[in-house]
Amino acid sequence: MPNANTIIILDFETTGLSPNQGDRAIEIGAVLIENGVIKDRFQQLMNPGFRVDGFIESYTGITNSMLKDAAPCEEVMNDFADFIEDYHLVAHNASFDKCFLDAELKQISRSYSGQFVCSMLAARRVYQTAPNYKLATLIDYLDISVEGDYHRALYDSEMTTKLWLSMLESLCVEYNIAEIPFELIKKLTKTPKKSVDSFMQRWKSTSY
Repeated sequence: MPNANTIIILDFETTGLSPNQGDRAIEIGAVLIENGVIKDRFQQLMNPGFRVDGFIESYTGITNSMLKDAAPCEEVMNDFADFIEDYHLVAHNASFDKCFLDAELKQISRSYSGQFVCSMLAARRVYQTAPNYKLATLIDYLDISVEGDYHRALYDSEMTTKLWLSMLESLCVEYNIAEIPFELIKKLTKTPKKSVDSFMQRWKSTSY
């Protein structure tokens, strides 16, 4: 059973909120971890084929001049599909990133076989006293060191990686277990917050 510490953590910056409304990706960042150790990174800007508006430029720091000479989405996403291979995937607020990943890969007739898990939903179960579950808030709550600016894809992926590994460590310590299967985290994200402890205890009793 694949462990939760061997995955790809990814993040998109985009022209808007929905590919169904014509929005496209403008940057992809990803971190590959194997057995809890960072093994590789992927980061590329991509040209969506039209100008991004001023709000997106300000929000992400990605300007139209930066995108002008970037490779088109199709080329970048083809490279990224190769990078993904068959790894499981994680993103913070994964429904957003999965939506763009699926839409961009569909345009080039590529796909992926791994499963997706949301680190934000996992954090709601693991860190129930956090003030909120924004990535920056959780990083501050856990006193994780930061170096860089949020809303750039690789940086957000790296911060999500630190959050993810912290969650796995917290679960291992809390429940005195050696490793966390990916499938366990997937089930945990669908468990009511009040039932997390009983869920973990039940899993431990049947797995050891």
